[in-house]
Amino acid sequence: MGFSKNSSLPLFCILGLALILSSHAQDLPQDYVNAHNAARAQVGVGPVTWDDRVASYAQNYANKRKGDCNLVHSGGPYGENLAWSSAGLSGTDAVKLWVNEKADYDYNSNTCAAGKVCGHYTQVVWRKSVRIGCAKVTCNNNKGTFIGCNYDPPGNFVGEKPY
Repeated sequence: MGFSKNSSLPLFCILGLALILSSHAQDLPQDYVNAHNAARAQVGVGPVTWDDRVASYAQNYANKRKGDCNLVHSGGPYGENLAWSSAGLSGTDAVKLWVNEKADYDYNSNTCAAGKVCGHYTQVVWRKSVRIGCAKVTCNNNKGTFIGCNYDPPGNFVGEKPY
């Protein structure tokens, strides 16, 4: 049985809506929390919870970066991880980028591999950081997607191991 032109339009709209909803489904607070907690569980660290106060800070700062999309840290009271992509980037994809730095982190020496960055990963799994808030904005003039997550209390203190 085929579709008439009239019956295919609602199907197309439903499929389009499903694609839109699925692309936003990885940007919900619980999605950020789940992605963080999966990485934390791998190293025996307790879970983080979503904090609206921290999320408000993250959103306010993301809104400031909307004009230029630059990966410049806020210098605020929280730990902070930032991500940018010229294309669409989901919140869970940003967390995956940070967690992928685990391969460059040596727990025994508490250092990153030579020439590598791993501080985003150590912030994700920092034992004392127990509240998070994250935000995502689409930057002006098609400059991409900016995502920031903030951590309370902050982590990455020199001389301390994350867990």
